[in-house]
Amino acid sequence: MTTSLIIINPNSSTTVTHGIDTAIAPLRNFGVPIKCLTLAAGPKGIESQMQADLTIEPMLNLAAAQTDAAGYVIACFGDPGLHALRDQTDLPVVGIQEAAVMTALTLGQRFGVIAIMPASIPRHLRAFGAMGVLDRLAGDRALGLGVADLANADKSLSAMIATGKKLRDVDGANVLIMGCAGMAQYRDLIEDATGLPVIEPCQAAAAMALGHIALGQSHRKAKYAD
Repeated sequence: MTTSLIIINPNSSTTVTHGIDTAIAPLRNFGVPIKCLTLAAGPKGIESQMQADLTIEPMLNLAAAQTDAAGYVIACFGDPGLHALRDQTDLPVVGIQEAAVMTALTLGQRFGVIAIMPASIPRHLRAFGAMGVLDRLAGDRALGLGVADLANADKSLSAMIATGKKLRDVDGANVLIMGCAGMAQYRDLIEDATGLPVIEPCQAAAAMALGHIALGQSHRKAKYAD
């Protein structure tokens, strides 16, 4: 059976899933099939810790049903269920938030995050604190837009560019992270407008997961022998 990298969008927006699928298209050149799935049981957009946590059980069930999986990406900035899915499978599992931060640290000294809603920022900060990278965080600024609004360029693109410039000029960021999977289509435009490298988190996570698959790496193998 041909095995695939499975990317799960934990919200129920097929528009977001389509954007993810388009964003990771260049990575299909590595030869591993990539499937982007939508969690039908998820909310239209994940904008709070409660919404994120409620997606975990159905996401685990959807992941378990993928008999052709070679690895998984959880495509929500916040990585809901990341460690639960790592408990469930021996296959590599990558969260887009964790991968985006790790990638950003290779491209700049201080990273800035373009968040969606103000309520998203506390959960970002908890994750960054757990990763031990708060001293590399320049700033985390919210657009005040929901996930559904991101599909409308008239509403969102100018706000994302303005926020990126504030992160650069006020906060001192020299690399930017797009803090939602629904922003994928705007990466090149934000890079051009800000002059900074911009991390699209689904691209970062898929690239990392493909590397793990190619090298046979898994969290399960990172254990001490008895």
